[in-house]
Amino acid sequence: MSLLHRLDRLPLSRPHYMLLLIGGLGYTFDGMDVAIIAFLLPALRDVWSLSGAELGLVGSATPIGVLIGALLAGYVGDRFGRKTVMCWALAIYCVMTLVAAFSPNFTVFVIARVLAGVGTGAESVIIAPFLSEFIPPKKRGWFIGSLAGFFSFGFVGAALLGRFVVPEFEDGWRYAQVITALPILMLLWWRRSLPESPRFLLGKGRTDEARAIVETLETQVIAATGKPLPPVDAPREVEPTVAPAPSPGLLKSLVIMFGQPMRRQTTVIWAIWFVVTFCYYGFFAWIPSLLVERGFTVTRSFEFSIIIYIAQIPGYFSAAVCSDWLDRKRTIALYLVGSTISAWCLSQADSAGAIVAAAAVLSFFLNGCYAGLYAYTPESFPTAIRATGCGFASAFGRVGSIMAPSIIGVFSASLGFAGVFTMTTSVLAAGVVVLLAWGVNTKGYSLEAITPEKGGDAVKGEGDARGAWRAR
Repeated sequence: MSLLHRLDRLPLSRPHYMLLLIGGLGYTFDGMDVAIIAFLLPALRDVWSLSGAELGLVGSATPIGVLIGALLAGYVGDRFGRKTVMCWALAIYCVMTLVAAFSPNFTVFVIARVLAGVGTGAESVIIAPFLSEFIPPKKRGWFIGSLAGFFSFGFVGAALLGRFVVPEFEDGWRYAQVITALPILMLLWWRRSLPESPRFLLGKGRTDEARAIVETLETQVIAATGKPLPPVDAPREVEPTVAPAPSPGLLKSLVIMFGQPMRRQTTVIWAIWFVVTFCYYGFFAWIPSLLVERGFTVTRSFEFSIIIYIAQIPGYFSAAVCSDWLDRKRTIALYLVGSTISAWCLSQADSAGAIVAAAAVLSFFLNGCYAGLYAYTPESFPTAIRATGCGFASAFGRVGSIMAPSIIGVFSASLGFAGVFTMTTSVLAAGVVVLLAWGVNTKGYSLEAITPEKGGDAVKGEGDARGAWRAR
């Protein structure tokens, strides 16, 4: 019986949920840090008399850092370990957020926001592949989708800070950032309690360490459930293994990702990351300002934003459930369709009630896309380059997040409120077509069963996974 068979047969219990909580709290503060910028823009404009272009730069600063962090974290995580990256990323994010909070001028603020984004990007990339390597195939979609759902709590927290802290104090924009830096207290907890991924350790030839972690998890599961472990239910044709091998460099990783048979799925993953992230950041970075332009006060705009952000929560968690029910591909497609329709409705809305309702529905579906995407992406790459693959895909999506605030900022003057969301509708519709035409299904397969070996087909795993890397 292989270590991976033993790991994959463990029922979800307290040890898994502790991993979910630790990773999820990181995502909560990541989401809060990213979302808070939208609520700082009006205050920053007044403090430093910023132009529209400078406000656009502020909106793009964090995404630029996130892109850099995503690119670096994946490679470093595959080379030196997932846990190491998670701890250092959190430290960088917290320290730089505090620097931004106490920045004396616009230049220092923007630089600090970029560097804070490096930590945020590294963290957001590494947590999902790290946890996916612990979770049994039948529950992986729900689990990782729920993990991504913690972002929504951060966005709601940011909206609350934007409503009750930023406008209520002279230096409210500084206080809000200090609050988002509090997770530095989590760092010691993470270092003490997190195990390294057994799959990563096996890939490095560190079998004894991997075995010790699996045995510890088995003991913890027995203690948590009060029951003996279930028998291993694995087909004899396949023995999931992670062969020890040196980590490929960045260039080699790209060659693997865009070689046969991974080229099509890599392209699909990158495209969907770009579509969702472009629309997501364009929407959430500008919705408070767009509401103000429609005649609402800043305070009223922030109150509406709280409603819109709360809609994220059921969006994430409903998609998490659907990921194991429908599968990742169909779940993302379903929520992309919902996003497309709601973006079009938003473009046609002409009253406060209609705007908030349509925006809340768009928030629901866009974040549901992310829940599916965070589950889908780690499954699309082999263990040796899983974090790197997630990092590159996320980084390509961040190109969209960098472009979106500036593009919408420039074109909102000419296109207007309706035009901005008509453009969003078109981008989302293109994502639906790409995913349904070329994406593959990954539901229920072990990570090794959906991993191409040496350029061949996926090996046969639970169900018939052969040919999974060719679009179905």
